[in-house]
Amino acid sequence: MKPARGKSAVRLAAVFVGGIRPLPPEGRPTGMFKAPVVRALEVGVEGLAGDAQADRRVHGGPEKAVHHYPAENYRRLAAAFPHRAEILAPGVLGENLSSHGLTEDRVCIGDVLRIGRCVLQVSQPRRPCWKIDHRLDAPGVAQHVGQHGLTGWYYRVLAPGTLGASDTIEQLERNAQPVTLARLWAAYMAARPALDELDFLCRTPGLAPGWVRSLTERMEWLRRNATRCAQPAPPTPASPPR
Repeated sequence: MKPARGKSAVRLAAVFVGGIRPLPPEGRPTGMFKAPVVRALEVGVEGLAGDAQADRRVHGGPEKAVHHYPAENYRRLAAAFPHRAEILAPGVLGENLSSHGLTEDRVCIGDVLRIGRCVLQVSQPRRPCWKIDHRLDAPGVAQHVGQHGLTGWYYRVLAPGTLGASDTIEQLERNAQPVTLARLWAAYMAARPALDELDFLCRTPGLAPGWVRSLTERMEWLRRNATRCAQPAPPTPASPPR
């Protein structure tokens, strides 16, 4: 990996944590309701102290320990869903970290960042789910997030420590052949992504094992069906396992 100290130095704007609450209208449990925290929080391999996830099959765990969502994305969502603009503000989509200056077209898989006194590594995008629509009471937001790549991303924790709002975010390392989250997401959403692109993405250092497995399976399907032009494209894979 190639060191790239200081190139992405911005400050953490806000930190959010929360417990499990019922999600209207059905009352399904969710960890999306989070509140801002001013004090520094401990960060371990499973995430921030005081934070919880309701469905541990698809949320949380070492490969999804901390969720970062760009504050800039909310302006785009508010423009697309003006009737919910008043609620579309940092924290509402269940992220842990918010900042200005880091977006999906700048952040790369495998990036190693020091935030406060802990070291985190970008592991994967966040795949939007139906709970976003229910949280906002606005059908179509999750689909819009996916179509436009407004995903945010997850970190694994390389070195536990503490972090808090206003802490500096310093990029420590970046892969020699970096892959932005936007590039990965574009291939993931494509009906028939190029096989060489999938092969390259699968070998990206730092990519979560679930994503490697998902992309590999899709690549193998496309190879098996390369001559069957009339064959429908495979559906976009389900949320990659951890």
